Amino acid sequence: MSVERGGARSRTAYAGFAAFGAFWGVWGASVPAIRAQAELGDGQLGTALLFIGAGALPAMLVTGRAVDRWGLRVAALLLVTLGAVGTLVAVAGRDFWSLSAGLALLGASSGAADVAINAAAGSAERASGRPVITRAHGTFSALVVVGSLSAGLLGALGVPVVVPFLLVAVAATGAALSVVADARVAPVVAGAVPGYEVSRAGEGKGSRDAVGRSGGRAVRLFPLLVVGGLGALAFAVENAHQSWGAVYLADVADAGPALASAGPAVFAAVVALTRFAAGALGSRYATTVLVSGAATAAAGTLLVSGAKSVPVVLLGLALAAAGTAVLFPTLMGVVTAQVGEAARGRATSVVATVAYLGFLTGPVYVGRWAEAIGLSGAMVAVAALAAALAVLSWPALRSAVHTGSSGDPGGLPLAKQASR
Repeated sequence: MSVERGGARSRTAYAGFAAFGAFWGVWGASVPAIRAQAELGDGQLGTALLFIGAGALPAMLVTGRAVDRWGLRVAALLLVTLGAVGTLVAVAGRDFWSLSAGLALLGASSGAADVAINAAAGSAERASGRPVITRAHGTFSALVVVGSLSAGLLGALGVPVVVPFLLVAVAATGAALSVVADARVAPVVAGAVPGYEVSRAGEGKGSRDAVGRSGGRAVRLFPLLVVGGLGALAFAVENAHQSWGAVYLADVADAGPALASAGPAVFAAVVALTRFAAGALGSRYATTVLVSGAATAAAGTLLVSGAKSVPVVLLGLALAAAGTAVLFPTLMGVVTAQVGEAARGRATSVVATVAYLGFLTGPVYVGRWAEAIGLSGAMVAVAALAAALAVLSWPALRSAVHTGSSGDPGGLPLAKQASR
């Protein structure tokens, strides 16, 4: 039965991340058309895009409790909601205010879905004993590329901007139906982790976890904030490249529009390939993976900062992508290994919300440095973030594990492995 349960949860994770990736691929390719439809300048568009983060952060914080209470069905509902809201934005985003309101809803549904599918992936990895998280994130990256290219092709053919969003909404509904079907096979129940019991007071008896209480109603906040802080550094580096890669190619390497657009595509494709290739590592060598990944990202970013030709910039972006690809999935793997089923949603909410702050600020960080010292200098500043992550990973994870375990030598086996 556990094998069937693990398989069902794995299908849920992959379906959810596929729909999520397709949505954001379509969104990225459709922003110019939506900007033109709403008749916005660059400054107004930048302000409107801030509403995505404004909607996402509070939604991410509260979604975990819903996941812990109702399980996989929450992910199904949120995937359908995301598809519907994306379609609504494409139809109703006709001016600054309507677009901003729509983007706030989009951010809320996206942030909530993000937490739910990450919790589902963690649940699948724990139940099956297989490396689901990193490969599910690889599925997301692959579908970002597919969604972006498909939406770009449809736009080039003159198809209305709402059409790709409708196709994603249909795909998200199909993924949601799959999730609902799998939820019947693999219900998420409090205290479902083998060897764990929930007492009347809600405290865990038996194995304790290192980052939160395995099945209790409370999670230890500090270690989750530490892991989320590492995730914020990882996302800041990743989104800095994803958001500024094309601009760097155009402004510094004098690439034309077609070559400049290859930057984000190359980055996303390498991220996907790396995640599929590195998926088997799981969280067994978390610190080693984080340090080597962050160091690789720093080296690739430094290569970009000194490059003046398109091939060298693309090589640097590919190297940075390979390094950043393993960072956040590895951190989620650590949380999965240390947090039990009953608290997984709340733990995922905390880590994902803190990490998302890095995702939001990464592009702004590059912009501020670019204004001060130029775009090449800004890439050096991004490399400094990656280097900081490489330096901080070992002491930060060690601190999180020791704080979370309260000195309990009988914690889960991966508690010691995560800090080596």
